[in-house]
Amino acid sequence: MEALILRFDAPLMSFGGVMVDQHNVTDRFPGLSLFAGLFANALGWHHRDGERIGRLQERLIVASRWDLAGEAIRDYHTVDLGQEKMRHPGWTTRGLPEHREGGPDARYGTHQRYRHYWANGLLTTALALAEADVAPDLDALEAALRHPARPLFIGRKACLPAGPILAGRRSGDGLLAILQAEPRATCRVRNASGAMAARWPAELGRASEEQTHPVYDQRDWHNQWHAGSRLVAEGPLPEVPPCT
Repeated sequence: MEALILRFDAPLMSFGGVMVDQHNVTDRFPGLSLFAGLFANALGWHHRDGERIGRLQERLIVASRWDLAGEAIRDYHTVDLGQEKMRHPGWTTRGLPEHREGGPDARYGTHQRYRHYWANGLLTTALALAEADVAPDLDALEAALRHPARPLFIGRKACLPAGPILAGRRSGDGLLAILQAEPRATCRVRNASGAMAARWPAELGRASEEQTHPVYDQRDWHNQWHAGSRLVAEGPLPEVPPCT
């Protein structure tokens, strides 16, 4: 198997997650929709290309680990709904005016949101493709990361990578073996040792029943909402000592 090695190194990263209220949560690991969106952006695709983004998402096989675990932080946002430009009904794509319902506080008050991030973490991913001969193939994805059509970000546009996302390309006997063979990334001001927290597709094995759970990380790119789930495994991935 061949796989790209991606390195997410950024002051802030957000991987998204199931959102039910004003909290924009972040999952512990990046999901399939994040990688599909990342490559679509690098390839210069648009939201109207939902069908081919969805097909790419279906082919992605990813395993990730935290080389340096990020710190969970929460950012507080407010929106003044009483601004003049927001006090009047707005026209929608359906051709009808629309305005917020409820009393004065709901219509003209301050809307509060909480956005969750991982701060100062460093995450490594091994990414392979099912149907390796179908376009875009691994060569095309590698080229897109080397020369992206647009600036890349990790989850949100404010989450800019500190360096190139593409760290290399490896061959090996399975995705987990490839990820484990990649040397642990280091940082001048903070290092770690020992087993690394990791996530991989449950069908790859090497996990107990307690380590397996569903995630909801697949986006319906045509209709622009999240739908569908898959089983993943999470557990410690031993660090392979460097060659001496």
